Amino acid sequence: MSAIPDPSFSLAPSGNLRRRMRVSRAVQGSTIAAAGLAVVVLAILVGYVAIKGIGVISWSFLTGGTLPPLTGQAGGMMPALLGSLEIGLIATLIAVPVGILTAIYLSEFAGPRMNAVVRTMLDLMNGLPTIIAGIFLFALLVATTHEDSAYAAGLALSIVMTPLVTRASLEALNRVPATLREAADALGVSSWRTILGVILPSASGAILTATILAIARALGETAPLLFTVAVFGPKIQVNPLHGVPSIPFEIWTLVEGGYAGALRQAWGMAFVLVVTILLLNVGARLLLRRSQRKRGL
Repeated sequence: MSAIPDPSFSLAPSGNLRRRMRVSRAVQGSTIAAAGLAVVVLAILVGYVAIKGIGVISWSFLTGGTLPPLTGQAGGMMPALLGSLEIGLIATLIAVPVGILTAIYLSEFAGPRMNAVVRTMLDLMNGLPTIIAGIFLFALLVATTHEDSAYAAGLALSIVMTPLVTRASLEALNRVPATLREAADALGVSSWRTILGVILPSASGAILTATILAIARALGETAPLLFTVAVFGPKIQVNPLHGVPSIPFEIWTLVEGGYAGALRQAWGMAFVLVVTILLLNVGARLLLRRSQRKRGL
């Protein structure tokens, strides 16, 4: 026999359940609104920079071998572009090996106590104001050699990049399946061969992605450059032992001048810098997705 439904029973929410559903919808709506606000702010920022700077972009502006004067009447950004790439390369050559080796130590060799200490130091480095890194390198190198240099700026930016590379590399190493390590141990493979031949190749995609994101972060930093590479000529400079121009510092210089032409040139450089950082971020995300697909994630 089928049960006779109770007419007084209803599946409609009531009482405390109705209140919890309202709270749940409110929280969900607030998270959607926060995410939408972040996207809108980014779109407004990028759009405003594009409106202000895209009209300045030309072949002569991109390839000009002499920096604009303070009045902004002529000149190009090629010296600043090459200088930023050189400083970023120096920072990458320092930060990536240090970051990856630190991540390997934490993932494979460090005990719980040392792991906690190093992670705390990385968090402190990640939250360190970048101007402190600039002042530190100024006192360590610039003040002693009495000369600004690209390698001093690269060292300062490497302080910014190292915790980012380390954290992301550590996460990538921890995601490597334990079965791969166990298989290598079962075959009698030494630890260093397991790391070089099994673990690092499995995590290489995520590590490369983290490196690209760290480079994108470092390219936009201005504060460390104020103390390490503020003296340079208007022409293309490539000697790392001397000062070289950079895009963030040149933008700051042109804006400080206050001339209308200089402001237009600054907006043009800002547009190139924003596009470069966006392309690096998008490329890093695509690379990470490709790496995940290869691993079946």
